[in-house]
Amino acid sequence: MRRQLLTGLLMTITLTVLLGLVYPFVMTGIAQVAFHDRANGSFVEEHGKVVGSSLIGQSFVLKDGSPDPKYFQPRPSAAGDGYDAMSSGGSNDGPSSPTLLDDVSERIKSYRELNGLSPSAPVPVDAVTASGSGLDPDISVANARLQAARVARARDRPESRVLTLVAAHTDDRQLGFLGEKTVNVLDLNLALDQVR
Repeated sequence: MRRQLLTGLLMTITLTVLLGLVYPFVMTGIAQVAFHDRANGSFVEEHGKVVGSSLIGQSFVLKDGSPDPKYFQPRPSAAGDGYDAMSSGGSNDGPSSPTLLDDVSERIKSYRELNGLSPSAPVPVDAVTASGSGLDPDISVANARLQAARVARARDRPESRVLTLVAAHTDDRQLGFLGEKTVNVLDLNLALDQVR
């Protein structure tokens, strides 16, 4: 019995050191060498100041909390008060939830009003539904194209110029075949600010 207890204790200590210390340090070292930017949060800097992360969405709003028409808007977020990385998660409302149906209906109406679309204009699903994490930094190309006219008007720029920026900031499918093409909202909005 004593021998079994000693063996169990030694195995516990050995596995704790290996899996609790050695493994995390090795993985951290590999990440720092092979994926330095991503391992450190994929921070986006402008003029030497961190303005966000390319992996976490953020809101572009006016002081009163309404969407800023000069910027592309991200998809809705169910994470805390919106894009709160400490409160990541979806709403957990199912497709038949009256709450979700009401929220989506209201978001469709707001999206059409903000972008000057007709009451019957189709709206991309990512414009009115939150992602599973609530932190998605990307929108669909269709969503970006529908917002381009509003952004161009608000910035007094030709719509073709804004659409060129959308195309330049469109990311290909993951591994070339997974998912759809996307547009990183933060990167696109920063590029908009650079255009004079």
